[in-house]
Amino acid sequence: MSRIGKQEILIPAGVEVKKDGFVLTVKGPKGTLTKNFRDDITITITDKIITLALNRNDKFSKSLWGTYASHIKNMIAGVQTPYVKKLILEGVGFKSEVKGKDLHLALGFSHPVIVAIPEGLTVTAEKNNLTFTGIDKETVGAFTAQVRSLKKPEPYKGKGFRYDTEVIRRKQGKKTA
Repeated sequence: MSRIGKQEILIPAGVEVKKDGFVLTVKGPKGTLTKNFRDDITITITDKIITLALNRNDKFSKSLWGTYASHIKNMIAGVQTPYVKKLILEGVGFKSEVKGKDLHLALGFSHPVIVAIPEGLTVTAEKNNLTFTGIDKETVGAFTAQVRSLKKPEPYKGKGFRYDTEVIRRKQGKKTA
């Protein structure tokens, strides 16, 4: 039994949740999110409470139960307050800037790296600090991870992208004779 799936989800004031077939729509002050859900889980919306129940009693359905509850909670939280992730770019000559709908990066390669910013995300670049903001937790996390994977931090000098809360364990390096 899923502990998260069994819990009732409260709908706060100012947030509207609708279910049309397998599509759940959450509308709030910051925007609207829609997501498709499989028919393995029954989603019931009454007044200001959402409950989830199993349709089938198999392992796959049980695994989706808590996952769907977490997705719905994240959607409700996102339309109230946007999700924010921060990356710090360290290294001499490394630069980042936002031009229109693209993120332009100079990461020490022979060419500039240009990444298209997904719809619904806002990216700000101040010096070498990138801030990713959006109402969809999945999109914010996935795009931040994609940008970080372009130049992961290395353990000797710490050059590359790192999350603002991430601590890079440093290695000693070469010893001179």
